[in-house]
Formats: sequence, C-alpha cells, structure tokens
Amino acid sequence: MPDVPEHNEDAATTKWQMLYTDNHLLVVYKAPGLLAQGDRTGDASLVDHAKAWLKAQYQKPGNVYVGLVHRLDRPVGGVMVLARTSKAAARLSQQFRERRVDKVYQAIVEGSLSPREGVLEGGLDGKDCRLSYRTLAAGAHRSELEVRPHTGRKHQIRRQLAEAGHPIVGDRRYGAKGALARRCIALAATSLEFDHPTRDERLCFGAPLPGWWPPVS
Repeated sequence: MPDVPEHNEDAATTKWQMLYTDNHLLVVYKAPGLLAQGDRTGDASLVDHAKAWLKAQYQKPGNVYVGLVHRLDRPVGGVMVLARTSKAAARLSQQFRERRVDKVYQAIVEGSLSPREGVLEGGLDGKDCRLSYRTLAAGAHRSELEVRPHTGRKHQIRRQLAEAGHPIVGDRRYGAKGALARRCIALAATSLEFDHPTRDERLCFGAPLPGWWPPVS
C-alpha cells in the first residue's frame, strides 16, 4: 500500500486532481465541497470536470463517457475511481456490491472513543451496517480515527459515529458542536484499493489530508 502524505495544501484549494488514468479508469482526488455527480443545484460536479478533462486531453468530439461507480458526500474529500468504459463501470460496481473494495478514511471526532479500537454495528434505514475504527491520536476534546467501513450505507460513517456519541468535527447535520470553513467536515477518504476491471492486478491509491485539517485538541 502506498504511503499517504499527511497534509497537502493544494488539496484545500483544488476542486479535483487527476491521480491516475488508463483506457478504463480515472482515479481522482475530489475536494470537499465538490459534488460527485450533478444534482438539482446545477453546480458543476466531479463527473463534469472529468468529462471536460478527457475531452480536452484526448481531443474527443461529441459526448465523453464517465461512469460514477461510488460516491463521496459533498462535504467529504478524498480518493475516488471513475470508469471510462461501460465494461469497467459494470465490473467496478460489482466489486463495490460484493465488498471487494477496501476503503480507508480518516476522521476527527468529538470526544474519545472507548475502547480506542473496535467495531460499530447497527442498523440504518432498515439495513445492517458495520465499520471498524482505530484511534490514531486523542486529545482532551477530540480524537483522530482511522475508519474502515464494511458496508456501504448512505452517510454511514457520519451517522454511526454520531450515534456512538462522537460526531465528526464540523458535521452540524449529525450533531457536531460547530462548523468548519468551506462547509467541510473532518472526514477524508485517504485510501482506495480495488481490482483492475480488465487485468489481473490489485490497485491501491492514496489521497492526502487537506491543509486545513483540524488539529486534535
């Protein structure tokens, strides 16, 4: 697994960054605040930026295909994989459904979890959900966690940590005491590992924490 830098100031200001591309994939950094896919706001999304980049990079006429196979919430930044072909989209989506994709997040939460390492299990919207966490650092009022979700429910990490009494810093929607600048929350997708959709190769990509990442205090 590649090393993930602790901080990167560019990640605080750039809407997205290209990390890797081939004929089937785009692996990118999505900045917090950027939509993964367009919605009723009409704001530009990661998919829009990726299509425009491919069109310009390869001088493609007409429509450009970009398949969204997973999402990050708008206030969350981190590494994502997009598909450049429908075959890649189908095979990547299957990996996500079968839980063969390894996702690692870092979060700053309010308070300290006890035990310092463990598993949170519960139900969201009538479906089972499960994640494991490990405390990386703890202060008097906040803790930094490594989080690995084992199911893929909507807002799962945010909701499970909040229900455990430790909302993510800045996540006012789920009970945080205060907000962060840029309408961000202290949750980042720092590592993504999956099988290449067309060749026998396991890929792993990391994304840095943004420069504004709040301290443990």
